[in-house]
Amino acid sequence: MPGAVEAPNWKQAEDIRDIYDFRDVLGTGAFSEVILAEDKRTQKLVAIKCIAKKALEGKEGSMENEIAVLHKIKHPNIVALDDIYESGGHLYLIMQLVSGGELFDRIVEKGFYTERDASRLIFQVLDAVKYLHDLGIVHRDLKPENLLYDNLDEDSKIMISDFGLSKVEDPGSVLSTACGTPGYVAPEVLAQKPYSKAVDCWSIGVIAYILLCGYPPFYDENDAKLFEQILKAEYEFDSPYWDDISDSGGSAKDFIRHLMEKDPEKRFTCEQALQHPWIAGDTALDKNIHQSVSEQIRKNFAKSKWKQAFNATAVVRHMRKLQLGTSQEGHGQTASHGELLAPTAGGPGAGCCCRDCCVEPGPELPPPLPPQL
Repeated sequence: MPGAVEAPNWKQAEDIRDIYDFRDVLGTGAFSEVILAEDKRTQKLVAIKCIAKKALEGKEGSMENEIAVLHKIKHPNIVALDDIYESGGHLYLIMQLVSGGELFDRIVEKGFYTERDASRLIFQVLDAVKYLHDLGIVHRDLKPENLLYDNLDEDSKIMISDFGLSKVEDPGSVLSTACGTPGYVAPEVLAQKPYSKAVDCWSIGVIAYILLCGYPPFYDENDAKLFEQILKAEYEFDSPYWDDISDSGGSAKDFIRHLMEKDPEKRFTCEQALQHPWIAGDTALDKNIHQSVSEQIRKNFAKSKWKQAFNATAVVRHMRKLQLGTSQEGHGQTASHGELLAPTAGGPGAGCCCRDCCVEPGPELPPPLPPQL
């Protein structure tokens, strides 16, 4: 039943390294570190989220929520929590390893990219988020950085990661905690009004917008002005970037308008969005928009901005060492991992909570730049 989530029991281990061979650090967060590891029994590669229990003092409720949410989820487009261990002064979340890299990387590296490609991506995200909503779970922080490819295959599925801000709704309740990433949050969150699952649908609309032009619908160097744009739902389909995007009935623009609807009561649900012709029909165009979109992604989402919490080269390096990679070569940034829930990364000198210290969160990132002519 939605909202009925029990905290999972975890296994005890005298030394986690008796079970897993730690290979490399994939990333650090405010009170966690993610390690690439190999199961000594099965030789399966996994991502282990290592959490110092002493760093959780005062945050136990948040951590229990995170684990409860992950343990409840079983969907082909959502990174899975395979196991939980307690060993010494740490908790270890054994996560599914995804090695296909980030959404923006894959788009930029493609030579051909169309509306139909974007439609297929958004279909997978909608299907996964509908599954979450049916369980009474609101993600609350959907954004391109949290969309990772399962593997390096051309037809790899997309995976949703990062459930650090997710919340299981109690039946009949409304959420009110202001959270999420500026630029992707719904107007009602910024207005500090009670909100619901509709906030995720707004974020999917923002992601769809970016996938079709390469820049965000809201941008300003001044946070107050950025928030004002979002509160008013003021966005445009700017020329020339949107000139080749479908604009008739059942078009990409129509789809986005229904998701980026200011009134959450009028906003499409995931179920409604899945039935829209741009997703369920054949209105998504096959025209190549790669040059324009990839150019804007490079300009507006620099690596330093969209790669916040992990070393994206670590997995592909180990995959190649183990001859598990594909023929795709030469892109050191093409792989990622199943790191979930880590807040903003610490700096280069950030400590490792697997070595009994923890990292302070990094500074807030500035809002994205406007599209570059």
